[in-house]
Amino acid sequence: MRYVIVGGVAGGMSAATRLRRLDETAEIIIIDKGAYVSFANCGLPYYVAGEITERADLLVQTPAKLKARFNLDVRVNSEVVGIQSYQKSLTVKTATEEYQLSYDKLLLSPGGQATIPPLSGLSNLPSYTMRSVADVDAVTAFIEREQPQTIAVIGGGYIGLEMSESLTNRGIKVHLINRSAHVLNTVDEEMAVFVEQELREQAVELHLKTQITAITADQKVILNDGRVIACDALIIAAGIKPATGFLEKTPIALGKDGGIIVNEQFETTVTDIFAVGDAILVPQLISKEASLLALASPANRQGRFVADVMSGLSRSFKGTLGTSIVRVFSQTVAATGLNESDLKRLGYHYQVLHVMGKNHAGYYPHATGILLKVLFNKDDGQLYGAQAIGQAGVDKRIDVLATAIYAKLTIDQLPELELSYAPPFGVAKDVVNMAGYVGMNISEGLTQPIQWHELAGKVAGGAVLIDVRSAAEFAKGHIVGALNHPLDAIREQPLTIAKETTLIVSCQTGLRSYIAERLLTQQGYTVYNLDGAYHLYAQIQSEKVEYK
Repeated sequence: MRYVIVGGVAGGMSAATRLRRLDETAEIIIIDKGAYVSFANCGLPYYVAGEITERADLLVQTPAKLKARFNLDVRVNSEVVGIQSYQKSLTVKTATEEYQLSYDKLLLSPGGQATIPPLSGLSNLPSYTMRSVADVDAVTAFIEREQPQTIAVIGGGYIGLEMSESLTNRGIKVHLINRSAHVLNTVDEEMAVFVEQELREQAVELHLKTQITAITADQKVILNDGRVIACDALIIAAGIKPATGFLEKTPIALGKDGGIIVNEQFETTVTDIFAVGDAILVPQLISKEASLLALASPANRQGRFVADVMSGLSRSFKGTLGTSIVRVFSQTVAATGLNESDLKRLGYHYQVLHVMGKNHAGYYPHATGILLKVLFNKDDGQLYGAQAIGQAGVDKRIDVLATAIYAKLTIDQLPELELSYAPPFGVAKDVVNMAGYVGMNISEGLTQPIQWHELAGKVAGGAVLIDVRSAAEFAKGHIVGALNHPLDAIREQPLTIAKETTLIVSCQTGLRSYIAERLLTQQGYTVYNLDGAYHLYAQIQSEKVEYK
């Protein structure tokens, strides 16, 4: 049996090594058009920053090592320029020759390539992408040689944020240019605003809802809002597209954005040709909507999965959640499942909740906050997605929720999750448990949440906003129009507001306002609780906050 794999790195190499473990007698050939078949592409920004100090650490395996350990025939600097599926052969081109290579089963793992915006005058400015070892070599050589003062970064996704941090930490002024209204499209706007605040605090200049219109001969970047930035270089992190151009004249079907269409066994529309990684369309686990997913972890798992299938084992892929995480200076932001934008677009009936917690016991030194957003179905409790941001412990919570979604747990089962606890590691009632309690209260009608973007409409309709924090907290900052009535005084000094008036209660994080909601509801008021409370509202609607 001859297996030919086009493309290495995450998906291709994972498949190749699994195939060898399953079949010692098989001939396994890997074709890669680059010089490096196995490298840590997720580590590239951290090498630019100097956190990864040795370039060799980026190179996971070499052809020689792969030959010695796995008996793999790795052919680098070799490009597949044609596929003759009817005769099961490839046309491979190198610097010195072009030859035909037959296969019994073929795996395509070509990955993605950087999207280059059609910018006028792009050649006037040194410009770099961040997809390969060659890219990182070029960027680091430029920085060391030219000692740039200012670099513009296009794109507010993972690479754009990581490069903004890396360059800033090297003492370079960064302008981050993002055409969307907020950074990180994996999270919703009220979560992204905390990332944007962190970027600004670290002196990264943000240009949101902005695009470059031209680059002048004297290396000035012209933005569509009229601003002009003098830059020494440009980092292009505007997204990636599948590297599937070589498949356009083959029977292999391509779908949205040129992604390869595969079935539940990762087989393409051509028998005995499979595909994995950044270049394929994969179904979202919940919605089943097929889309591109450029993440290393799914590609690695897909590689092992497809090797099993190609070897004759019975496997069926269910879909992916797209769980992701990124560090932005002192903050970590992570997400899993569908976000609110997805749910709106797909027409889902959903409920939102935000809860604040600590990464470990508050009385233990260095506890930091975690803001967690959970999306679920109010009627049956199905979990749709989650997002979190904080300085520490974010990964643990999102991983727990990703597992819960995959296992089809419901919102009311989250309180029963037994998560590890000791003061240095967690909280007796973890923020994940608390999200479950809040979700249960919503489902059972014990609380009526109102979202930050709904507040103005409710107040305009006659509702009164009550801030139940202390007078000192209220004086430090409060929502415009709010009345201060501290929680601990409500029983002794009842509100003088008519019972027909709808009340909206708020505190710092939502706990005290929930207690006030229960108390006031039992006094006969109709009460809503501002979800996320002042902590969230003050970030996303800062212009509607005032100080005594």
